[in-house]
Amino acid sequence: MKDIYASLGISPEIYDFGEAVLASLRERFDAIDATAEYNQAKVLLAMQKNRVSGACFATSTGYGYNDLGRETLETVYAGCFHTEAALVRPQITCGTHALALALGAVLRPGDELLSPVGAPYDTLEEVIGIRPSPGSLAEFGVTYRQVDLTAEGDFDYDAIRAAIGPRTKLVTIQRSKGYATRPSFSVEAIGQLIAFCKSVKPDVLCMVDNCYGEFVQRIEPSDVGADMTVGSLIKNPGGGLAAAGGYICGTAACVEACARRLTAPGLGKEVGANLGQLPAMYQGFFLAPTVTAGALKGAIFAANIYERLGFACVPGASEPRRDIIQAVTLGSAERMEAFCLGIQAAAPVDSFVTPVPWPMPGYDSDVIMAAGAFVQGSSIELSADGPIRPPYAVYFQGGLTWYHAKTGILMSLQKLYERGLVDLKRIKI
Repeated sequence: MKDIYASLGISPEIYDFGEAVLASLRERFDAIDATAEYNQAKVLLAMQKNRVSGACFATSTGYGYNDLGRETLETVYAGCFHTEAALVRPQITCGTHALALALGAVLRPGDELLSPVGAPYDTLEEVIGIRPSPGSLAEFGVTYRQVDLTAEGDFDYDAIRAAIGPRTKLVTIQRSKGYATRPSFSVEAIGQLIAFCKSVKPDVLCMVDNCYGEFVQRIEPSDVGADMTVGSLIKNPGGGLAAAGGYICGTAACVEACARRLTAPGLGKEVGANLGQLPAMYQGFFLAPTVTAGALKGAIFAANIYERLGFACVPGASEPRRDIIQAVTLGSAERMEAFCLGIQAAAPVDSFVTPVPWPMPGYDSDVIMAAGAFVQGSSIELSADGPIRPPYAVYFQGGLTWYHAKTGILMSLQKLYERGLVDLKRIKI
């Protein structure tokens, strides 16, 4: 085994370190496998109940009227997420698009949007209008209010109660940490927050950005009161096979509003050709629980590797997992670039490419991204990224298999080691 890893460029000392770390993780990996087994059965049950057949894989074009496969896939998602309805479309380009779609579908001039979990993900700042941008919600008269987390990373319930007012129409909850070093939230904690918000204002809608969180636990935010649960198919639920797309699962009224926003009033869910994408969307969803399990193992491995080297990790090496993202505070742009170089060098696609920071659309600072992926931008595949700004944290996620995630982490450490940016003498096993 050392020889095959050496042929990939991973030195014996790095390999031995990784194996020593792995010896302490078997019990946690077993627990992840048990959750994956549960979620696999849940997806299988939804597919069987909704009578998925070969006819569901037919291509539709043009208007896409009477598309059996598209309609069945949406009932499968609704069944798996335990919601009244779902919108699952390749025309939704990314997670930000899905969230913007959901926000624009239910918010009207004079309404207020509340985030009780602090600042939103960077790309939503222009959607909301925190950073002025043509077409933002602010331009249409939607106001925004934010309640920061406490110093301990908890919800500030007193401040949330004070912030919810007569114009508060929608509460948006970002499950994953995004480009922040706060903890991600468990589904149970999200459920408590939703229940609290609705106790203050019963008619308030609650939307959860579920990106990176699907199938990490046995329940989803839709199981604990979310009116809309939103995500991207090039993250967990696409299983690495979906070439594009996003989903919104929720109440029938909310999903219909989103469909009309995506297409047109009067058309809603009735149109939208699948353009031959359905086989990958179905099969990717079927594989998603096991693919997510591999990514989770990689995240835990990364935390245990880098915490032993003295780097701050969120979540910590022994903390529970709420999503597949592992934040590692590296402390310098040089270390971030070396880490991302290692992830890129471990990729099956474009392994020879050197990732460099660039002014990526939607962000207020240069961002470095490493992703030698089969699907462009797929962050359920092995990837790492982060804004080049203090505290210089890199965000690692993905790996279609656990073994690939493991290779990526070892290669990231290899590149740091070769550049003298880590001291292996500090290793604590």
